[in-house]
Amino acid sequence: MSDAAARRLMKELNQLKTENPAGLLIDNTITSHDLKQWKIGVVGAEGTLYAGEVFTLQFTFGPQYPFNSPEVIFVGDTIPAHPHIYSNGHICLSILSDDWTPALSVQSVCLSILSMLSSSKEKKHPIDDAIYVRTCNKNPSKTRWWFHDDSV
Repeated sequence: MSDAAARRLMKELNQLKTENPAGLLIDNTITSHDLKQWKIGVVGAEGTLYAGEVFTLQFTFGPQYPFNSPEVIFVGDTIPAHPHIYSNGHICLSILSDDWTPALSVQSVCLSILSMLSSSKEKKHPIDDAIYVRTCNKNPSKTRWWFHDDSV
């Protein structure tokens, strides 16, 4: 990881710990020793289908961060059932691929995912979940997503 990427990640980590946005669980053990991988808890907002449910997001940063998006997936025993989240934890969200810009941050990604969860009208995985999970690349960044449904 370059010095510039490490500085940017340290800045973002400090901002997360200082601001501690609602719905995110931040503690001192969220990062790997080399900053390349973070785990952040997300809590479903009150009044939504996911109210009070806790999920874990894993961020993996490549050497070109922030010019390339991080790999972001849900991990652990609890993967949310959502029309844009596959049962293997992969997330279909445009800012994680085509719409990524270096102006985005870990915090903005987390808040976008919380917003996506909050706006869901039903708890179910995408209709092509079984096929996708069986045939996909382990790295969701290598997936060519079709962003065809902005209603959830």
